[in-house]
Amino acid sequence: MSRYDTYESPFCTRYASEEMQYIFSAQKKFSTFRRLWTALARAEMKLGLNITEEQVAELEANIDNIDFAAAEAREKEVRHDVMSHVYAYGLVCPKAKGIIHLGATSCYVGDNTDVIIMRDALKVIHRKLVNVIANLAEFADKYKSMPCLAYTHLQPAQLTTVGKRATLWMQELLMDLEEIEYRIKNLKLLGQKGTTGTQASFVELFGGDGEKIKKLEQMIAEEMGFEKCFAVSGQTYPRKLDYQVVQALSGLAESCSKFSCDIRLLQNFKEIEEPFEKNQIGSSAMAYKRNPMRSERITALSRYLMIDVLNPAFTAGTQWFERTLDDSANKRVAVAEAFLAADAILNIMLNVTGGLVVYEKVIRQRVMKELPFMATENIIMDAVEKGGDRQELHEHIRQHSMAAGRIVKEEGGENDLVDRIAADPIFKITKEEILATLKPEHFTGRAPEQTAEFLAECVKPVLEANKGVLGERSELSV
Repeated sequence: MSRYDTYESPFCTRYASEEMQYIFSAQKKFSTFRRLWTALARAEMKLGLNITEEQVAELEANIDNIDFAAAEAREKEVRHDVMSHVYAYGLVCPKAKGIIHLGATSCYVGDNTDVIIMRDALKVIHRKLVNVIANLAEFADKYKSMPCLAYTHLQPAQLTTVGKRATLWMQELLMDLEEIEYRIKNLKLLGQKGTTGTQASFVELFGGDGEKIKKLEQMIAEEMGFEKCFAVSGQTYPRKLDYQVVQALSGLAESCSKFSCDIRLLQNFKEIEEPFEKNQIGSSAMAYKRNPMRSERITALSRYLMIDVLNPAFTAGTQWFERTLDDSANKRVAVAEAFLAADAILNIMLNVTGGLVVYEKVIRQRVMKELPFMATENIIMDAVEKGGDRQELHEHIRQHSMAAGRIVKEEGGENDLVDRIAADPIFKITKEEILATLKPEHFTGRAPEQTAEFLAECVKPVLEANKGVLGERSELSV
């Protein structure tokens, strides 16, 4: 049977990077089991248990030497994945076989490995997110002064700039970055807590020496790159941790979905487009089409990730006492696929933000069609200065605006509001004077300055702090 005859996750075949797939691979998982068993043995040896340097060295030398076939055969017999890998480790470490997993329960390797994997995966997400922000920062700086239509209720409102709009995308992504950094910084290992979290087996091993037991846990944490372990637990670390991590990824999906929906709308307006390959086919039926398929994929995968956060939420909320096993099957799917989805989203975000196409003349044309309506308040204020009555002027503007709107909407004609106002003697203004005021740059407020300030004060420090990872690009295979 070939791979085409069985189901394969689209995350593996189409979307997620090999880097992220490796982090959730069996090789990564079970080599981390072995790193934890080695760290446990080394710490127990240093604290006086009957374990030799030779045994620890043997464990160290065989961390990546995993016979998966032997482990799988053993699991069919014993129906226990951890003990099957204790067995497989012992086959290649005959001198250390008797001290592997000494004093530990399955969650010592299972839960600690899950935390380590989440940490490593969060670092990949963090790196890619920084590069997405860097792409958008470059884009915002380039277009910080280009006027464009802004919208409320998806109806044209006052003008903004192309660059200012990009700062709104970045601001949410920066919030996500802060959340991910917080999660990375505050991750804790389970430690070695035993069957119900009381460390009873280690009390027996160390003859009741509580200080040695505490020291053992700290030594393991430090070897695995963590500052702390959870102070208390049942058999497992609190499942709320999974929820908090996936929630951070879900928040990222919200921001990316907002960006992708905006790009899809802008592509409809023909103002901004995502990259389009030379030989890319937009539609099987309509050869002229340039569909925003990458942004649509961001929206689709973000929807999945935003919903996925419910899995660890329910798991955390239905734990019984010191632990149940109904979390295991769910969390191994939900947490892994949350990271694969986040990775896939960021791969596309890197590609799209690194190649956005801006159609400046279309943007200008669309602005100029709406600008006369937006300039009416300025015209009223000028007419008041010439002695006009504000309320009377407002009513004339309203009537002229409705009439001009009917021409545009019902007859498909051009906006003739300027001509109507110029012909109305109440305003005491010529068409030339009105046109002289219709400069889009006069209607963007502080948008250019806000963009420059945001980039300098909020974005630049982040990029400076992460300059060692900048420059990443993403080529999409589909």
